[in-house]
Amino acid sequence: MIESGSEMARAEDTIMRIATNSGFPNAQVFSTVTGIIMSIPDKKNAQVTSVSRRNIDLEKVSWVNRLSRNYADHKITLEEFFGQLQTLDNAVPYFPFWLQVIGAALVSGPLMAIFCNNFYDIGLTSVIGAIGFAIYYIINKYLNIKFISEFFASLLIGILAVLTVRLGMGHSVDDIIIGSVMPLVPGVPLTNAVRDILNGHFVSGPARGIEALLTAAAIGFGIAFVFRFF
Repeated sequence: MIESGSEMARAEDTIMRIATNSGFPNAQVFSTVTGIIMSIPDKKNAQVTSVSRRNIDLEKVSWVNRLSRNYADHKITLEEFFGQLQTLDNAVPYFPFWLQVIGAALVSGPLMAIFCNNFYDIGLTSVIGAIGFAIYYIINKYLNIKFISEFFASLLIGILAVLTVRLGMGHSVDDIIIGSVMPLVPGVPLTNAVRDILNGHFVSGPARGIEALLTAAAIGFGIAFVFRFF
């Protein structure tokens, strides 16, 4: 769940629900964005698991919640629960690349129209937003450094926005950029950071907040570079 973008409170609640329904209501768990520590005092043992990868896959979070509730209602056994979790981790696919690009296009144009009240540049913003997301996806696939990927994606978005307006294809550079960067904005990490802090997770919350700020800074630097030199 943490690997798929869940907040800490939800992950810990799921762990405790499983432990309680397995006969260990006194279990203790401590989770951060990089690892989980769990102990069972009655058994005098502890287990540490690292979280080495993080992305956004809320479908997996939803499925784990559903399975944990099925286990709590005694609809499945612990062995069946574990087997279904392994299947879930290996079998749930990501949305295909082309569908993600279409989703980015559908996010970019309409949001720009809502925020900026500009209906002339919806099509152009959708196309530039889709191209920017595609560049982010491709660069991140090979470099696996999201901040660099976001910087180059926003840089390309800014260049395309400026060029299209200068060529007379668009009306407002600012509106096009605002809409096109929407698929890159760290909405889920920022929301989870606030929720973690409100739930008292003062390690995970600020860590996620810093991650979201770094993402925003990478996007901002890319756009600022375009405005400075173009």
